[in-house]
Amino acid sequence: MSRTTRTTQIFCVSTLYGAATLAAALDSDLFEDADRRMLLVFNNSATPETTPSVHEMPGFGPLRDHFDDVALYNDAIRPFHPGAWSPRPDDLPLFERHLRLLWELGDDRVELVLESIQVNPALALAQMFTDAPVHVYADGLMSYGPTRNKLDPLVGTRVRRLLHLDLVPGLTPMLLTEFDVPAQVVPTQAFTKVLSGLTGASGELPALPENAALLLGQYLSALNILTPAEEEELHVRMMRGAVERGHRSIVFKPHPTAPARYSLALETEAQKLGVELTVIGSPVLAEVLFEKTRPALVVGCFSTALFTASAFYDLPVASVGTEPLLDRLTPYQNSNRVPVTLADALLPELSDPRDGGRDDLAVPAELLGGLVTAVGFTMQPQIYPSLRPAVERFLAAHYGPRLQRYFKRRRLTSLGLPGGIPERLGFLPRNATARRVVRRARALKKAVRR
Repeated sequence: MSRTTRTTQIFCVSTLYGAATLAAALDSDLFEDADRRMLLVFNNSATPETTPSVHEMPGFGPLRDHFDDVALYNDAIRPFHPGAWSPRPDDLPLFERHLRLLWELGDDRVELVLESIQVNPALALAQMFTDAPVHVYADGLMSYGPTRNKLDPLVGTRVRRLLHLDLVPGLTPMLLTEFDVPAQVVPTQAFTKVLSGLTGASGELPALPENAALLLGQYLSALNILTPAEEEELHVRMMRGAVERGHRSIVFKPHPTAPARYSLALETEAQKLGVELTVIGSPVLAEVLFEKTRPALVVGCFSTALFTASAFYDLPVASVGTEPLLDRLTPYQNSNRVPVTLADALLPELSDPRDGGRDDLAVPAELLGGLVTAVGFTMQPQIYPSLRPAVERFLAAHYGPRLQRYFKRRRLTSLGLPGGIPERLGFLPRNATARRVVRRARALKKAVRR
């Protein structure tokens, strides 16, 4: 008599936003029935010992009901940090047995639901459960860009689908397309319904003024995108721009792990400008504020919340500082490049006082897909070599003043793409004689320097 195998689905989260996305997917019946649904929490903060995990944050209560039990991945691998640790290949079976025992999985058939599969801790978990089918869900705008690293086929070929919110209607995610992974939209209505359920469970918020401008902090200095001083100045620019647009009440939602001095810098500026400033001190989702207060304007740099505000809540939004970031992001393959590109291409600039902002400069909808594909290819050409012909055609037809900010000329040149070296010299990269002459000249120059 054969024994029926139980199925356990392990849903992995590191943010409240991601947990809400999973809850919306479950409410929409996007997962098959399972005997057990376990929520596995990753605390990826720099100091997880002092930072609340997702299941400890205000507003988690209604999300908890979607799962049978909750476990903290950090406890399973202590004292190692989830983002820095992965088992040696020879130890993978040992750690799978350890986790099965710890989480009482027995001989269950395991399915994994992961975010950011190309890096640890999600990658490590996928490698430990060698035979588990994988579902990936997108926690933000990065799904529209390329896979960050070349993924081991033993992992990539197990991915069944990519679940994502429709943050940019009409745009299909690029993530994991090298493995022909299909994308599936999590219904917007289900997501906003989940978020409305968090409004009353997010704890006490300070009294927020009506028709205020909401400023969103991202803590970009922690990602080495800006220096702390530059990020403080970015927040101040947000406030000044909102005031110039006529807003006298400002609400600042700092990143949960950002230093307190960011708020202090804004308080000083608010006094100079004579405006009312309210700082949100609790780690509440921006979407809860959209639901609860309906701000008159939402301002940020390239935060995902700008797109949820615009696409899901029909709120006016504006971005600040995207164009210089496009030039400064390093390395070129930085996974924030596509989110910054989308914010720059689609969102109005705060410094433009007109309603709708820079609509006359916005990238036309019919070019957006080609632009994102071209940016993604130049970021990861080794992962997506089949895209080269389409990217060459796009750049040959559309590369010009409005689009050139999204590409580095040196990058286009090194890849032999239109927009790189002048067209009259286009024969050089493919001319073997010219390449030999250049190599000899460089060798002679080095010899002279010695």
